[in-house]
Amino acid sequence: MTLLIIGLILWIAAHYFKRLVPAQRAAMGNAGKGIVAVAIVASLILMIIGYRSAEMVNIWYPPAFLTGINNLAMVLALWIYGSSAAKGAKAWPAYKTRHPQLLAVKIWAAAHLLVNGDLASIILFGGLLAWAVGSVILINRAQPEWTAPAPAGRRTYIRLIIISVVMYVVIAGIHAALGVNPFS
Repeated sequence: MTLLIIGLILWIAAHYFKRLVPAQRAAMGNAGKGIVAVAIVASLILMIIGYRSAEMVNIWYPPAFLTGINNLAMVLALWIYGSSAAKGAKAWPAYKTRHPQLLAVKIWAAAHLLVNGDLASIILFGGLLAWAVGSVILINRAQPEWTAPAPAGRRTYIRLIIISVVMYVVIAGIHAALGVNPFS
């Protein structure tokens, strides 16, 4: 559990570094980008190892019907995350919401909290949910003005449907390969 918590703290610190101490981050120049990237990769490794090795401490037992809600939320999270990736015009909801990637992380984390009642999951997914909420607040305070991008056309939506479905299948396959059935 310690590695999980250290990884989560490192993830939050690396992402908040630019927002909380912008002068120090700017003074580091391009070297700062490398340091932050290394910290993010290290945090991911620590969170994965910490989560996988954490002792199972059940806090609550999610009902089975939440699995379907989780899976629908995951498709939505992938769609929302992908909606921001198009160059220029954006797909819904990226042209309606200022932080579609962080919104997707919030949906992803909340969906995982629905179906995982153990302490390690609550720490991991709850911590990442709190990080995403805090990121939105920090970004909005630092840059209060926002201009919505133009809505994308049909081709972007078709691409996004295909990419979202493929990513969902890949992620479900990774879960299955790790011994976690995302459909039960």
